[in-house]
Amino acid sequence: MKRLTDPVASEKISERDKKHLWHPLTQHKTHPEMLAIAKAKGAVLFDEDGKEYIDGIASWYTCMYGHCNPHILKKVGEQMQQLDQVVFSGFTHEPAVKLSEALIKILPENQQKLFFSDNGSTATEIGIKMALQYHFNTGEKRNVLLAFEEGFHGDTFGAMSVSGLSVYNGPFEDFFISVERIPVPTEENIVDILTQLKNRLEQNDVAGFIYEPLVQGAAAMKVHEANGLDQILALLKEHNVLTIADEVMTGFGKTGKYFASDHITTKPDIICLSKALTAGLVPMGLTTCTEKVYKAFYSDEIAKGLFHGHTYTANPLACAAALAAVELLQTKEIQDNIQNIMQWHQEFDAKIKDHPKVGTTRQLGVIYALDLDIQMERYGNLRDKLFKHFMDNGVFLRPLGNTIYILAPFIISKEQMEKIYLTIQSALEIV
Repeated sequence: MKRLTDPVASEKISERDKKHLWHPLTQHKTHPEMLAIAKAKGAVLFDEDGKEYIDGIASWYTCMYGHCNPHILKKVGEQMQQLDQVVFSGFTHEPAVKLSEALIKILPENQQKLFFSDNGSTATEIGIKMALQYHFNTGEKRNVLLAFEEGFHGDTFGAMSVSGLSVYNGPFEDFFISVERIPVPTEENIVDILTQLKNRLEQNDVAGFIYEPLVQGAAAMKVHEANGLDQILALLKEHNVLTIADEVMTGFGKTGKYFASDHITTKPDIICLSKALTAGLVPMGLTTCTEKVYKAFYSDEIAKGLFHGHTYTANPLACAAALAAVELLQTKEIQDNIQNIMQWHQEFDAKIKDHPKVGTTRQLGVIYALDLDIQMERYGNLRDKLFKHFMDNGVFLRPLGNTIYILAPFIISKEQMEKIYLTIQSALEIV
């Protein structure tokens, strides 16, 4: 009997996509085409036509141990046979407990409690709520948050409020919570920042300060110095302002240490985590805090509890993926690979930094960025031209305006990284 072909299934995935799907960070009228990825392995993506692309940004800094990592797949597969999902309100399970025990060993030493959610934006949302409710529960009315200029913390309302990139936030700014911004610290401005902060803190209405430690990702991988940030954090702690480190992007080895906060003496009261937490396999967010923060919610009064919850909070499969990722992070192989990538970046920087079309370069850990010495729109035509050049050459990089950055998986080979470097060099000839 002749088998009938499904006419829908015979269409290309990229064509079927156009019928119903609305993609993030996309103006579909000007960018209607989506590339269909059929599979991925290690540091490589494969599209529906079989073409290969080196994943130079680890799919938004998530798949740091490579796509479809066998160790992580094995651990999650085993967990799928045991427990797939259960409500985390009133219940617990071993994957969540084991993950908490493993994370506490590598988190900054003052962190004691973990609150699960679904993604990076919710992780920061919860951190903001913790800071605001902490003061409410302790009898103080503090309703102002501090944040860095050009920071980015997510797309939910609290996270948008503390973010400083208007390209994302414009239509919603009339609805935000009260936020005041300060510049990132430099050797030149740190004295002025501290003076202004001391005067501002006298009003006693600042609840918390949220910051991306050392690297502002969405602001085009802008790097600031640890010493200045440390002075800001120390001053805020003197005034009982809760400090919230958004390590959604920087966490889990990307800065050369387990967490960017490990580079800084003054540790945060709250840490927000996601992305590489589950190695890119499944969504999960975590907000960790000190015992001091937790105790402000520990009460006979039900209303003093943190009434925030998600259906998939502490999903056992996500916990299994995260635990497997933490195990990999601590292996000698991954730590050696991190050092290798850092060295390769330094060697590339020595070759490229004096190129006439390169303005500035910077590196922290496995994060490398260069600014082209040319003005362009964040999502403009020249940026699109660069993106097309990279993809045509089998390299997946997403320029942020005139900034080209690399944040590849820890398992990337030297040959694959060399191809990324050569493609960036050739891109300089088309701008």
